[in-house]
Amino acid sequence: MVNFKHIRLEDYGHVMICFLSNPPTHTLNGEGVFEISNLLDDLKVKEDLRVLAFTGEGSDGFIKHYEVGELSGTANSNIKEKKEDLDAPKELHGFHKMLLKLRDLDAIVVAGINGNTAGGGCEFSLGCDLRVMSEGEYFIGLPETSVGIIPGGGGTQRLARMLGSSRAMDLILHARLMTNTEAFEYGLINKLIPQKTFREGLKDYCEDLASRAPIALREVKRAIHRGLEVSLEEGLRVEQESFNTTMNSSDAARAMRDLVNNEENINEASGNKWQGN
Repeated sequence: MVNFKHIRLEDYGHVMICFLSNPPTHTLNGEGVFEISNLLDDLKVKEDLRVLAFTGEGSDGFIKHYEVGELSGTANSNIKEKKEDLDAPKELHGFHKMLLKLRDLDAIVVAGINGNTAGGGCEFSLGCDLRVMSEGEYFIGLPETSVGIIPGGGGTQRLARMLGSSRAMDLILHARLMTNTEAFEYGLINKLIPQKTFREGLKDYCEDLASRAPIALREVKRAIHRGLEVSLEEGLRVEQESFNTTMNSSDAARAMRDLVNNEENINEASGNKWQGN
């Protein structure tokens, strides 16, 4: 992989942790989006990767928000040039394309939120499959309406899908930032990790995920993401297809045979050494 300016990687085999860095602001900018997108292209060929986590390089800095200077410059340029075709974008913005790459990656993607995150930072975390957040006095949310715009990195779509349209609309319209505890209670955050041991806790969380059958990890992600985009009947077909894929795997056949032979309860089944086939 090429050297990155805003990214540092720790590779543990089945787990990779990506540390994001843009001091002193801890914001995300166009260059950072470009680097993450390139990283995801590189990782498509890493067949042993099961879990990819993103977190902030500093002790309490994730992605505070998207770089406001870039957004302000775009707004001023639009007004100056009197652009008339703004309501008909011809293609998705690079930020959207990057988040769709997160969705399409076979590995499970975890946002390790170790500080405040709002706007584009929150939207980045929404584009991940799972979100864990540090305990402490941290917040998360989409406050864009307080500066006269709306979330533009998928926030209106993904937050509504996660929390429901009414709750998402209330949060966005009021530009309300949730505490980490509120976000956990809402279901936006999957786990809160003690601040002092956040990096260790994030790695443990990812290692636990990576201990699961890799084909099952991939197919759960695929079934849920694709199922959200279609009717229930079509979603059931997607699930059936993914189920059939797992049922045709040697890993599943071996694990179920061991479960029967050992007469274990399924929630007490012994750990398996998954081969990924």
